[in-house]
Amino acid sequence: MSGGALILLALAIPICGAVLLSIIGRFAHLRNEVSLVTSCGLLAAVAALVPSVMVGDRPSISLFEFAPGLKFAFEVEPLGMLFALLASFLWIVTTIYSIGYLAANGEPHRTRFHICFSLALASVIGIAFAGNMLTLFFFYEALTLCTYPLVAHSGTEEARRGARRYLAILLSTSIMLLLLAILWTWVAVGTLEFRAGGILMGAVSEPVMAVLLVLYVFGVGKAALMPFHGWLPAAMVAPSPVSALLHAVAVVKAGVFTIVKIGLYIFGLDAIRDFASGEWLLYVSGATILIASLLALRQDNLKHRLAYSTVSQLSYVVLGVAMANAHAVMGASMHIAMHGFAKITLFFCAGAIYTATRKTHVSQLDGIGRRMPFTMGAFTIGALALIGLPPFSGAWSKYYLVLGSLDDGAYALLSVLLISSLLNALYFLPLIVRAYFPTGGQPLPVVGGIAEAPKLQLVAISITALGSVALFAYPQFLFNLLRPLVGM
Repeated sequence: MSGGALILLALAIPICGAVLLSIIGRFAHLRNEVSLVTSCGLLAAVAALVPSVMVGDRPSISLFEFAPGLKFAFEVEPLGMLFALLASFLWIVTTIYSIGYLAANGEPHRTRFHICFSLALASVIGIAFAGNMLTLFFFYEALTLCTYPLVAHSGTEEARRGARRYLAILLSTSIMLLLLAILWTWVAVGTLEFRAGGILMGAVSEPVMAVLLVLYVFGVGKAALMPFHGWLPAAMVAPSPVSALLHAVAVVKAGVFTIVKIGLYIFGLDAIRDFASGEWLLYVSGATILIASLLALRQDNLKHRLAYSTVSQLSYVVLGVAMANAHAVMGASMHIAMHGFAKITLFFCAGAIYTATRKTHVSQLDGIGRRMPFTMGAFTIGALALIGLPPFSGAWSKYYLVLGSLDDGAYALLSVLLISSLLNALYFLPLIVRAYFPTGGQPLPVVGGIAEAPKLQLVAISITALGSVALFAYPQFLFNLLRPLVGM
């Protein structure tokens, strides 16, 4: 099968899965099987593209043309290949987890839940394989609309309020800022294609480039740069599988992926590096890293703590793009995958704790490691990975980001990276310690021995936790895939 056909197949599988789910959704076991088969089929289609991308090919297909040079087109390059692999693999794991979670917690509207999941993954694949900014924008907006029902899933007033804020921030930033930047680029340059080295350098003046950088960066609200981060904590009203989708598989990764694509193919690393008016992006991303970490320290609600942690961790990717050297961009790109496995593990664990104990706050977790040793063991792995300690995945991406700061002699940025890792430890390690060695509060009694969440949830947790270890032990695939991006 040709590369273009595989791209269309990868887009079609989740869409067809959603249609099939809408037909047979009332049959619970069949619904679950269709969801699993659909997710496995998507991974197979995406994985079939890997060999050609690894040898330097760029599979592509153009469907139609809006105007001369303005196509609805797809092209698979290394960064998009990484994002599609991450999303399609973690979709399988999230589907397994969701089946167990929804059943154990008696969640309603399960068919709608799985349909929206399928449509969200179709949107993610469209973003990953987009051949230009117009195609990317179409699927970027589709992703927002597909995930809105998931955020509002429980139907409570709190859920509806959080979903409205989610929708308002993401749509307003993309329509008022990102779309304006895209249209301006089209008028100024005459193309929206993703080209190595960028399309803006030499085509627009430096003041125009400065304005466009502001519009693009803040227009990508899914990257959760402050002050446009409020949608992310608000979305924590959603069930844990949705939180995992938002934070590890789809929405936030779509945001930082888009930032990297814009940096590489719209502006170009040389332009960003030599662009004096772009230094503000270093300050904004660095400030977001530190401020969000400090806010995480104050959160007693476990999912809110994880949400602010995500705001901070996403800005590592933006900081890497702002540094615009080979090591930093490699670290930023690798962090998309490293953070994905670690953070989805943490949200899976939060959902398992809720399922087994109905506990949602850090202050309620004294001694829970004795009752749920498997879950808290996985939580420890995910937390250490985000802190950046070996032998867990986050160590590699932070290593390359540190090298990037040293390459530029940017010791202030190096300090941001080191201080943020210390803050990561401060909001994760006390939680882990009190789970195993409670020193205050009322420890959870271990009545009846170990009481973990249902097996399907534990299977998913074990896969992602082991993935965080495997990415540290075997990072060469990621490095080889991403190396052409930066010429390393």
